[in-house]
Amino acid sequence: MKPKSKNQFMTLTAFLTALAIVIPLVMPIKIVIPPASFTLASHVAIFLAMFISPLMTVIVVIGSTIGFFMSGLPFIITLRALSHLLFGSIGAFYLQKHPETLDSQKKTWIFNFLLALIHAFGEVAVCILFYTTSAYPANAFYILFGLVGLGTVIHSMVDFVIAKFIYQALKKIR
Repeated sequence: MKPKSKNQFMTLTAFLTALAIVIPLVMPIKIVIPPASFTLASHVAIFLAMFISPLMTVIVVIGSTIGFFMSGLPFIITLRALSHLLFGSIGAFYLQKHPETLDSQKKTWIFNFLLALIHAFGEVAVCILFYTTSAYPANAFYILFGLVGLGTVIHSMVDFVIAKFIYQALKKIR
């Protein structure tokens, strides 16, 4: 589903960016155990943008980062949101070259899992950088690799499935 005009591209980008900003602010289903936070559907706008365009993805990630900053959550969570530039860009450029990935159930699940690993790597890397420049908690291994790493893989895959469901439904009515 590619935008037919520049106006449609700008409108979709604005809508997804607004969604990415609002979700961290108002979503009632949220688990926060710093530096981890899991807000249901917080990646959906990013994934939808990824299915459409790399540029749209970057803009939506920046919007999402602004949303997490405005939500008043700890700053590390905002930095983790900014790390979405890594998985978002990689995923968007891959889908631009291989759009058929979303048409195959097997390819989609493999793509989803690999993207979730890249996503988790980015978020864990941000946390490692943050903790090596500040106080290092005794349970850092559990926090970084259990809560943030494994939690991000699961959260990312769930949000991808939600986004793919929405994307498929929108493609049918277009």
